[in-house]
Amino acid sequence: MKLSALIAALGIAVASSAATAEPVNLTLSGGNPGGLWSLLGAGIDRAAKADDGDSVVTYQATGGGFANIGLLGGNRTDLGLLHDAEAKIALQGGEPFKAPIENMRAIGYMYNWAPMHFFVDRGIAEEYGLQSLADIAESGAPLRIGINRSGNITSNVALAMLEAVGVTDDVISRNGGQFVRAGANEQADLIQDGRLDMITNGIFINHSSFRAVDQNSDVVLLSVPPEVIDATNEAFGTGTMVIPGGSYSNQTEDVTSVALGALLVATTEMPDDVASSLASSLIANIDEVRGVHSSMAALSPELLATPSVLEFHPGAAAVYRDAGLIN
Repeated sequence: MKLSALIAALGIAVASSAATAEPVNLTLSGGNPGGLWSLLGAGIDRAAKADDGDSVVTYQATGGGFANIGLLGGNRTDLGLLHDAEAKIALQGGEPFKAPIENMRAIGYMYNWAPMHFFVDRGIAEEYGLQSLADIAESGAPLRIGINRSGNITSNVALAMLEAVGVTDDVISRNGGQFVRAGANEQADLIQDGRLDMITNGIFINHSSFRAVDQNSDVVLLSVPPEVIDATNEAFGTGTMVIPGGSYSNQTEDVTSVALGALLVATTEMPDDVASSLASSLIANIDEVRGVHSSMAALSPELLATPSVLEFHPGAAAVYRDAGLIN
């Protein structure tokens, strides 16, 4: 079935179920004010209101996915946005959690296109023969490597990927370099000022911070060994994505990397009819979410219903099943 026909069919199916539902009144825990997740919160609220003007999804700014998992685990919020990798850690009871968080249930996958980038100064790359992450450990390059701040999942993923190719704090220190903790925009400023040699982040292709780096610094994008991608996806529940050649000035070839995604998550405490109403509204009014930012244009009903590291909430699963999106 063509996508346009599928969406039309879904619109008919979900409209009938949403029409009989009570309005939802939910709190959604997201991330920093003004970031993408706050925009997603506004889009989710508009999608719910499109089916029932009395529905409200109130956005609550937090420290991000790990904080939201803590709120969900304690049943102190109705909904949370979190990365798939954060959910995987929580299910295993890994740091920063003291025990597994088992009451989370997915409402929908919001995006899965935030690939890990590893940019390095081109002069250093040429001097030390750096084309891949696998080249760093034995190169002897005294790299000052930007890693996101503790508590940001991209720091966990970047460190794990580097460790998989033998790049540890001891190795970097022995070569005369260091890991530098800094956020995405800070890393961009530091490499442009010559205070970093390499930056890392899991972020949308041509995100403003990396676009500034590409425009104002002479950098190259390192490739990632397939075995590192496989090991990372196994450990973190992440996916695989190609950064197309030509995405950045000095990138002529495709680069395949690990990709993070974000989930809209409820708990087992949410009634089935509320989860069903919310999932129905997201499908029927998906343009309300797509419209919050150009980076969300690829959101589709199929992606919303894509299985992840978390089980679907039964109410959401019933909607996706009735729409023919899952078995």
